[in-house]
Amino acid sequence: MAVSFCHLLNDTMQSLIPALYPMLKDGYALDFTQIGLLGLVFQVTASLLQPFIGIYTDKRPLPYSLSVGMGFSLIGLLLMAYAHTYAVLLLGAGVLGLGSAVFHPESSRVARLASGGRHGLAQSLFQVGGNFGSALGPLLAAFIVLPRGQESVAWFSAAALAGMIILFQVGRWYSQHRVATAKRMAAAPAIVLPRAKVMKAIAVLALLVLSKYLYMTSLSSYYTFYMIERFDVSVQYAQILLFVFLGAVAIGTVAGGPVVDWFGTKFVIWFSILGALPFTLVLPYVGYNTTIVLTFIIGVIMASAFSAIVVFAQELVPGRVGMIAGLFFGFAFGIGGIGAAALGVVADHKGIVYVYQVCSFLPLLGLLTVLLPDIGKGRRHKIKV
Repeated sequence: MAVSFCHLLNDTMQSLIPALYPMLKDGYALDFTQIGLLGLVFQVTASLLQPFIGIYTDKRPLPYSLSVGMGFSLIGLLLMAYAHTYAVLLLGAGVLGLGSAVFHPESSRVARLASGGRHGLAQSLFQVGGNFGSALGPLLAAFIVLPRGQESVAWFSAAALAGMIILFQVGRWYSQHRVATAKRMAAAPAIVLPRAKVMKAIAVLALLVLSKYLYMTSLSSYYTFYMIERFDVSVQYAQILLFVFLGAVAIGTVAGGPVVDWFGTKFVIWFSILGALPFTLVLPYVGYNTTIVLTFIIGVIMASAFSAIVVFAQELVPGRVGMIAGLFFGFAFGIGGIGAAALGVVADHKGIVYVYQVCSFLPLLGLLTVLLPDIGKGRRHKIKV
């Protein structure tokens, strides 16, 4: 619960970046391509470093690095708050990304260590903190940052400081837990598959993350612009609508954990990605009220996919919790950043509505789930056996 709460703080700070896009676009006279580049710098900084940090901490765990990562986020916030040029905005986004890169692999490991074997529940509880944080960012931006200006972003450094204190205590628990468990052998049965089959499964999971996060990026980064352009809502109200979508993601994530443990990771991956397809295909062609309802449904359905994918991959590669967490969190951030930049270019040339028409087909990649090995069936299957 501590790392989940700090995930909330971490992702609240991160989500301020896309929530600030409309204000920054006007204040700095940016086009959609520059907005996309801002997202790219943040996401790619996080994505490139996370796998390497995960690989390193698998061999040499760093319990107190969690607090250090939150410190980077604090510095990034201050840079974003007091930036007077686009270059400093990019630097602030990059430092925020560095904080995220340090935070995610080790905090995901802590969640698994504290799970008591309920890995799906633990991963979803950890993940839902981030989802709630992502949902709070636009809401706080709408009621605090937009009315009071860019410098009010600095107020959120208090949240980063609180996160540093909490994570220092988590680091102490983590360190003591390592000492205690080192005295006894862990008897967890590992799934052993041929290396080629594991690599193929990891590649399929990566493509599934691609489909999920590219589509989710179209909503998290450009939903406000879509609602403003298509339905002529105010900037502040568009932020509230973004909060509704991100809140749906949080609801779906927390509900998905028990479902992962009971029905299994593969079932949840099937449902959470491919199940959203009918709604994504219809979304670009419906009216205002139906758009809000459909984005809520899409958020709930797709939300549990990432937790299920991470747990599935950790079962494929036992003993490499940090590497897998860093790889998939990092890949997700990278897809988000590259996707934000690419979609920004498309939006400049073809319009924001066209972006949603193209992205509506992305959940079709969920069909690749058929190529995954038959593992991760969940407790329901074990009870029947």
